[in-house]
Amino acid sequence: MRHTVFGSPIGLLTAVAHEGALTGLYLEQHRHQPDPATFGERDDQPFTEVKRQLAEYFAGTRTEFDLPLALRGTPFQQAVWRELTTIPYGETITYRELAEHIGRAGAFRAVGLANGRNPVSIVVPCHRVVGSNGDLTGYAGGVHRKRRLLDLESARPQAR
Repeated sequence: MRHTVFGSPIGLLTAVAHEGALTGLYLEQHRHQPDPATFGERDDQPFTEVKRQLAEYFAGTRTEFDLPLALRGTPFQQAVWRELTTIPYGETITYRELAEHIGRAGAFRAVGLANGRNPVSIVVPCHRVVGSNGDLTGYAGGVHRKRRLLDLESARPQAR
């Protein structure tokens, strides 16, 4: 395990990798963050591409990420996280819709919990999931950061 800490327009980010794959991307005061003692040595070298792609995202020139991921979670959590990656840039869906997409229509609360445990914020875009009335509900990095990410994505004309 290796990690780095770097600045972004929404505050400090901590990236964690194992054997070249991103296993975590945590925001400041991130709920459900593992103990930082498990992040391994601090080493900026393995994170050049992560930093580049995130800088492009924050500059509004990147709408999708192309990074190797190694996400650890239950099969249900992994299904939710995979589905999150299909939500187009600049769009949102509800927790209920997300549950329907994974074939578990009645499990929207469990989907919300799995969404909150997403270990790779921004790259796996859990910020694109909203309440059934469109309200911004919980976000592991804080609702104010969720709003900033959604505002960033809505400000850029969508390229198709």
